[in-house]
Parts: sequence; structure tokens; C-alpha cells
Amino acid sequence: MTIAEPTLAHVHVHDVMHTGILTTDPGTPLRVVARLMAEQRVHAVAVADSDHGRRPWAFVSTLDIAAAAAHGDDQTAGDAATTEIVTVSSADRLNDAAQVMAGHSLTHLIVVDPATGHPTGILSALDVAAAYGD
Repeated sequence: MTIAEPTLAHVHVHDVMHTGILTTDPGTPLRVVARLMAEQRVHAVAVADSDHGRRPWAFVSTLDIAAAAAHGDDQTAGDAATTEIVTVSSADRLNDAAQVMAGHSLTHLIVVDPATGHPTGILSALDVAAAYGD
């Protein structure tokens, strides 16, 4: 008896992604961002600069929050944001998106609409894990 290897080639990003993106301005106090993350039960918030069309340029992750808390730092979202933004198309295969995550050592990707290139949601490593476990 052979066991089939799990594959994500038949699953697309749009099948498992979360629509919408939580964003904040770079000047938002990190404690406010932490509260938002806890209330919304998310592990990352995109930092978008209102001077540049609200385009996300980095993430504040729970690890960034923990690092600031450990050092007692009173930072802003812009100060703490250390995770680069990488995008994938909602039409991409999930295994390709997982390779992008692994290749960049990221836990979150911005999902863009293939027709417009505009951000439409977030793909997290937990979304990939859930699909892989099914």
C-alpha cells in the first residue's frame, strides 16, 4: 500500500486566503497595534503610509510586538515593522505561494487581484497549514 503525498497544487490562494487587510499608519503607537491584533486575533498588521497611497510596505508581527515588550520599548508601528511585504496573486497555486513564504522566511503574504494588482487580502502560514492538513 502506498500513501499519497499531500499536495497543494490543486488549491489556489483564493481558496484559503483571508479577504481584507488590517492596516495602520507608521505613527500608530505599538501598544495600539498590539491591542488591535489581540482584539482581531491576527498575527500581523500591514503598515501603510498615507503619503504614498496607503500602499502596505511592511508588517508588524506578533514577534515584533514581543521584542518591543521584552525591551520595554515605546515604539510606533513604523519603528517596529521589520517584516518585508511580498505579494502573491489570488490565482496562484497554494504550493507556489508556500514556496515564496519558505524562500523569504515569511509567515504572511499580501494577496493581490491578478487583474488590477490591488491588494485584496492576506495569506498566512496558518492558512497554508490548514490546507496542507486537510
